[in-house]
Amino acid sequence: MVHHRFLIVTYPLQGHINPAIHFAKRLVAMGVDVTFATSARRMFHKPTIPGLSFATIPDGSDDGGKVGDIGWYMSELRRRGSECVRNMITATAEEGRPFTCVAYTPLLAWVAEVAREFQLPRALLWIQPATVFDIYYHYLHDCDNEYLSLKSEDPTSIELPGLPFSVSLTKRDLPSFILPSNAYAWALPSFKEQFKELDHETKPRILVNTFEELEPEALRAFDNLTMVPIGPLIPSPLDGKDLSHTADDYLQWLDSKPRLSVVYVSFGTLAVLPMKQMEEVARALLDGGYPFLWAIKEKAEELSCIEELEQRGKVVKWCSQVEVLSHPSLGCFVTHCGWNSTMEGLASGVPMVGFPQWTDQTTNAKLLEDLWKAGVRLDDKVNEEGMVEAEEIRMCLELVMGTGEKGQELRKNANRWKSLAWKAVEEGGSSATNMRTFLDDLGK
Repeated sequence: MVHHRFLIVTYPLQGHINPAIHFAKRLVAMGVDVTFATSARRMFHKPTIPGLSFATIPDGSDDGGKVGDIGWYMSELRRRGSECVRNMITATAEEGRPFTCVAYTPLLAWVAEVAREFQLPRALLWIQPATVFDIYYHYLHDCDNEYLSLKSEDPTSIELPGLPFSVSLTKRDLPSFILPSNAYAWALPSFKEQFKELDHETKPRILVNTFEELEPEALRAFDNLTMVPIGPLIPSPLDGKDLSHTADDYLQWLDSKPRLSVVYVSFGTLAVLPMKQMEEVARALLDGGYPFLWAIKEKAEELSCIEELEQRGKVVKWCSQVEVLSHPSLGCFVTHCGWNSTMEGLASGVPMVGFPQWTDQTTNAKLLEDLWKAGVRLDDKVNEEGMVEAEEIRMCLELVMGTGEKGQELRKNANRWKSLAWKAVEEGGSSATNMRTFLDDLGK
């Protein structure tokens, strides 16, 4: 039997690092040696686990480079990173313990190119839903196709073969990077390169942070590639405790609240709402009357009602999200619908109010509301200034937190997904079995 040794290379953002590190932990638990590589400045807490080691991918930031220039950064990461990965592969082979597979997250097509030079098996670790992969695939393989005629201002529905929507997609449901309004010029070419690299392979394997029961149709949308669901790649509640933050008392605060009574608000590590929108969120929380825990990483002191917020709820700069979501007092999660947060909400059985901002978040919110029916969505309720007003937010909170038919349905569905998510990663579950099959196939 082959003793596997993986190299996992991840783009240096928490949305990539978090699922990749849980993938690494799963591999190590299955007897695989793993080297985890990313930019040093992005890796804050490195778990100490036998069989898991860490390597630094240089990106130019330590040499006074133009890190704020994303075009320069992507170019420098490719140039330096390719050389670094090439050297790691060569060194381990010379030491007699070669890598048997290279896995990488999106935006790093150059990792696959280097692995191909050495004829090493490689796998894309897709950190978004299978549905989002399918949308990108259709768009990038035929930008003028009949399914995604995005240049038109006509808001009519968009139907994609193989996708499971009883209600069709519209433009607002698509990943922002493929829309004409996309302001991030570097993003779409990076995804295009990613998919072009997959086209070099025969029946490429894409490891997807989802589970079979969540996206069965989307996982089988194509015959020329294999999507392998191995999620959810999230920490269990028992893994959530971070001793470096024991000074925070938010858990004791949650302990003091009744079951299903608390609204938790977090917009992730990257999304920054305009202060005007933050004021509307704040007013909705105060008007709603529910106990609330709001994680705001910066500028909380600029809110005009910060004193009232701190008196009537709990405002923190950081919290262990998995611990919060798994707490019995949690009744609702107001989220930007990043995929990690969405999966953590589903796996915790907490219904959500989706407030998507960009990238895949709009598609995730669509899935959450219309397919999985475990939440409601806010971003279609903007006023002429592009803001969602406090009253709309408060009404959504009442809908999700309420004991009426809609609130009961959302909670019932959320609890169903929680059960299915954890069954998938248990021994004999769909994702656990897929991981084992993937490793066995590598050894052939």
